[in-house]
Amino acid sequence: RIWYNNVPHPKLVEYKKDQNWVRKSGNYFVFPGGGTQFKAGVTRYIRFIEQIMPQIKWGTHARTVLDVGCGVASFGGYLLDRNVITMSIAPKDEHEAQIQFALERGIPAFLAVIGTQKLPFPDNSFDVIHCARCRVHWYADGGKPLLELNRVLRPGGYYIWSATPVYRRGKRDEDDWNAMVTLTKSICWRTVVKSKDINRIGVVIYQKPTSNSCYTERKNNEPPLCSGSNGHSPWYTPLDSCLLLPALSKSGAGNSWPISWPERLNIRSSTSSENSSTWFSQENFDSDTKNWNGLISEVYSSEFAVNWSSIRNVMDMNAGFGGFAASLIDRPLWVMNVVPFDQPDTLPIIFNRGLIGVYHDWCESFNTYPRTYDLLHMSYLLQSLANRCDIIEIAAEIDRILRPGRWFVLQDNIGMIRKMDRVLRSLHYKTAIMRRQFLVARKSFWRPDSTGS
Repeated sequence: RIWYNNVPHPKLVEYKKDQNWVRKSGNYFVFPGGGTQFKAGVTRYIRFIEQIMPQIKWGTHARTVLDVGCGVASFGGYLLDRNVITMSIAPKDEHEAQIQFALERGIPAFLAVIGTQKLPFPDNSFDVIHCARCRVHWYADGGKPLLELNRVLRPGGYYIWSATPVYRRGKRDEDDWNAMVTLTKSICWRTVVKSKDINRIGVVIYQKPTSNSCYTERKNNEPPLCSGSNGHSPWYTPLDSCLLLPALSKSGAGNSWPISWPERLNIRSSTSSENSSTWFSQENFDSDTKNWNGLISEVYSSEFAVNWSSIRNVMDMNAGFGGFAASLIDRPLWVMNVVPFDQPDTLPIIFNRGLIGVYHDWCESFNTYPRTYDLLHMSYLLQSLANRCDIIEIAAEIDRILRPGRWFVLQDNIGMIRKMDRVLRSLHYKTAIMRRQFLVARKSFWRPDSTGS
């Protein structure tokens, strides 16, 4: 449950009252775990998926999930108990503030839409993609929306589609189903299972191939295969109209599935960055892991005036290999790992470790609502940002995202720390400089008066 006054949008309660998404109870919104496609509750729905497809193995084999058109993100929220981390995405639409609801509940969520540009995720990232009545016409525009899901789905990964075309027999639903059958076959997705639950709600689960044989043996080259390797960042890139082949190893096999969770967290997968053509050595990875484990246990936890028990979500604004997030894995919180678009492309490694994240440019706004994160963390990024945009703009975006009473931690050289310190103190943050390389700043409940003084 969450405080009503934090997200005062009762419209969804009325609009979805028959589907048990959310109820208003006194000063709170309460989330019973219902939804359009899981009328018996999301817990039963999650168990049903595992029953009809045991090989999904929530929390061991399947660790990272993308939930498209997530609503209030109950699917991803309830999967947290299964050691599954879900990136829940939805647009800001007429249902009003669903992502804000999700973040207020403490569930990973992100404002996004599959429209004209690629999602800010690497190729072959997610173990599972889920869509329950997400209102996306996957076959539209030559199938570009589904081709985008195919791009971000790991070879061997699963697409779970729970929507009316799967189980209803009206003309529109049958037309949608037939179009989906044609499209999924054309991109070599295999139908693993199609079933109905006790409420006659249908689910179909597809699997992406792990080798290129099906693609090369197609009678019709439609959609066409992409020429050459992808080789470019998805940041501000139009959707593909071609089919991206899985990267092959020297043996000719497709991308290998990561080892089971939680072991995969501390293993550097043998992968290179497609976007920067940079190989990251095991030595770099091990050094980063050791560095963050030491800093968290010896400095962040013991020396900083941060109440870790009050922190539910964290954003690492320059995540590198994800070592900061990995060192916090035993705490009851989750981390949004952000890899700046102009930094070395380590985001594929972060996903291979079983963590989640996005590409971003910190000279622009981040796709989240105001006051949605408990702790923002930035390590040695400010100098390169200050060369492209004003430090005041960066501070304003940090202030927008951060909840009142919560913390921003900056690791940098003393010159950049002092510049940021002056700006944050002007916004009435309580600040402390530690060891001449850390700034710990706590946001207050201050707000400027109506005169702007």
